[in-house]
Amino acid sequence: MGGQLALVHTVPGLISTFEELAKQHLDGWTTFNIVDESLLRNSIRDGSLGQTTMRRLAGYVMSAVDAGADAVLVTCSSVGPAVDATRPFCPVPLVRVDEGMADRASDVGDRIGVLATLNTTLEPTRELIERLARAKGKTPRIEARVCEGAFDLLSKGDREGHDRAVSEGLMALAAESDVVVLAQASMARVMDGEKGVRPDVPVLSSPELGVLRLKTYLGD
Repeated sequence: MGGQLALVHTVPGLISTFEELAKQHLDGWTTFNIVDESLLRNSIRDGSLGQTTMRRLAGYVMSAVDAGADAVLVTCSSVGPAVDATRPFCPVPLVRVDEGMADRASDVGDRIGVLATLNTTLEPTRELIERLARAKGKTPRIEARVCEGAFDLLSKGDREGHDRAVSEGLMALAAESDVVVLAQASMARVMDGEKGVRPDVPVLSSPELGVLRLKTYLGD
C-alpha cells in the first residue's frame, strides 16, 4: 500500500543507511527525516535519559504525524524508553530501532552479549532484551559491556579508531556468548565489507532488523 515513513535521528550520519533500507524493504513507502543531535548529547551529558528529553522526543513523533507520517521509526537506541512511553499516544505505528534486534536475540541463544559505546544505550538495550525474552518465557544470561572511548573517537571523526575499539570488544565478548547484540546503529559498520570482523557466533545489529520489525507492524 505504501505511505510516508518518518525517521527520527540523533546521528545525521545514519540518514542514508535508513533511507536505503526503507527503499529495500518497504515497497511503495517514501521517507522524510527529523534530526536532533541534542537528544543524544543531552542524554550523554546527564548520564541517562531525562524527562525533558523524553518529552521532546514525543514532540518530534507527534510533529512527524502532523506532517503526514503514516509510520515513525526512531533510529536511536538511547531514547528507546521514550519511544515506549510515547507509543500509547501515537495514532500510527511507532517503532524503536532496537526492538527487532532485541526480540531476535533470545531466539538465537541463552548467553547474550550486549556491546555498546555509550552507557546511556547499554541499560535500555539490556532491559528491552530481558522484557521481550520474559514474554516468551525465557531468562537468558546477559553480559553487557561498553567499549570505553569508542564513541569519543567517532565524535572526533576517527572512524578507524572507533571501528578498531568496537571490533576488539566484539571479538572478546563473542568468545563467551551465543550471540552478540550491537546496541547502537552506528556500530554495525564494523561488520561491513571484506575487512569487517567475523566472530564465530551470530552478531545482531539494529538498522535492518529495525526496519524489518516496522514492516511487520505495517503488515507488508
